[in-house]
Amino acid sequence: MRVSHPNDAYETVHQQFAWHVPAKFNMAEVCCGRWARSPQHQHELAILEHQTGGQAPLAWTFAQLQTAANQLSTHLVALGVQKGDRVAIVMPQRFETAVAHLTAYRMGAIALPLFVLFGADALMHRLADSGAKAVITDRSGMAKLAPLRAALPDLRILLCVDEPDGPESFRAAIERSDAEFTPVDTTADDPALLIYTSGTTGNPKGALHAHRVLLGHLPGVEMSHDFLPQPDDILWTPADWAWIGGLLDVLMPGLHHGVPVVARRFEKFTAHAAFDLIRQQNIRNVFLPPTALKLMRLAPAEQARDLGLRSVASGGEPLGAELLDWGRTVLGVEINEFYGQTECNMVVSSCAARFAPRPGFMGRPVPGFDVDVIDAHGRPTGQEGDIAVRRGAPSMMLEYWNRPRETTAKFRGDWM
Repeated sequence: MRVSHPNDAYETVHQQFAWHVPAKFNMAEVCCGRWARSPQHQHELAILEHQTGGQAPLAWTFAQLQTAANQLSTHLVALGVQKGDRVAIVMPQRFETAVAHLTAYRMGAIALPLFVLFGADALMHRLADSGAKAVITDRSGMAKLAPLRAALPDLRILLCVDEPDGPESFRAAIERSDAEFTPVDTTADDPALLIYTSGTTGNPKGALHAHRVLLGHLPGVEMSHDFLPQPDDILWTPADWAWIGGLLDVLMPGLHHGVPVVARRFEKFTAHAAFDLIRQQNIRNVFLPPTALKLMRLAPAEQARDLGLRSVASGGEPLGAELLDWGRTVLGVEINEFYGQTECNMVVSSCAARFAPRPGFMGRPVPGFDVDVIDAHGRPTGQEGDIAVRRGAPSMMLEYWNRPRETTAKFRGDWM
C-alpha cells in the first residue's frame, strides 16, 4: 500500500486515497513469509544487528527470520500456546525480538512488547493485566521476572535467548523444533498486538490492535520518509521496538517494504555513537525522537558531516525552529514531524517532498485519515479543541484491554 507516486500533489493523494484492507491478513506473512518464499528475495538482508565490542554486525535474511519463526511457533504450540494467547517480548533491538513478533503473529497469538528498562512493578502490572502465558526475554529480563513468577499464575512459559541449553533456552527450543509450520488463518480484524500506554493519564492501559494496524501505519511512514521505499534505503531508530514508534514506524514497515532495518539500541544514547552508526552502516532513513535530536544538535557540527541521510522523521513533541534549521543545515535534510498516539498512530505527518515543514506545524492529515478538531460535544470546530480521528482507520485500536468503560470514554460519537 503506497500513499502515492512522488510526483503527485498532496491534495491529489489525499482526495484519491482509499484503504484496501483484505478480509484475510497476517502481519508476519506480509512482512516475512512472502519474501522468504521468493527465490529472488529470500536471501536479501532483512535485519542488520549491530554488536558491541567491535564485532562485525550480524546480517539476517528473510529466509533466516522465517525459519526461526517457524521453529519457535512449532515449539510454543507444543507447549500449549493457542490463538489469542498473549506472548510477552522483553528484549532490546535484536534478531530474536523480530523473530518473537513474527512468531506471535503467525500463530494467531497476541504479541505483548515490554520495555527492557521496566522495573518489577511495571512488568508485574502489564503481565498480570494481560494474562500473558509466555515470555521471551534475555538474561537481564529473566533476573527481573524470577521473583514475579509466583504471583503470575497465567505465566507458564519462559524462554531466554542467552541460555545455551536447558528447558528455558530459546536456542535449544528452535534447534530441536520443526522448521515447517502452517500459519494460523487470521483476518485483518483479529487481535495481534497489545501495547500499553505510558500511563500519563492514569494507570497504563493496554491498547489492543488488529493485524490491520500495519496497513494503517504504512501511509504515514511512507509520507514521513519522503516516499519510502527508495533504492538503497536502510532504516534505523534509537527508539525501542517495545514502543509503537520503534515497532510500527520502523521495524514492521521496513520488513513489509523489504527495506533492511538496523538493530541497535544504545544503553546510553550519545550523539557521537549515533553519528558513527549512521555513517558505518550507510543508514539512509532514521526516526529520531525529539530527545535524541536535541542531544545530536549539541554535538560539534563536523560529527554530522556527510552522513548521507535521505530522510529524518520525528514525533512526540514539537521540534521548534532551531531544530528544524539544524536538520536542514547540518544533517542536510528537512525533518518531517508526525503525530499520533498508541491508540491510533501516524495520523498526521509532514512530507518535505510535497510541502515545506515549518515550526508549530506538525503536518497534514495522512491520506486515509479524517482528522479534525472537535469540541466537548464531538462536533468539529474552527477553534481550539481536541484533536480527533474519525472511526474506521486501520491503525485505530480495537479496544482497551479489559476496559470497556475507558474504551467508550475515548470516543465522542464517531471520533476518537
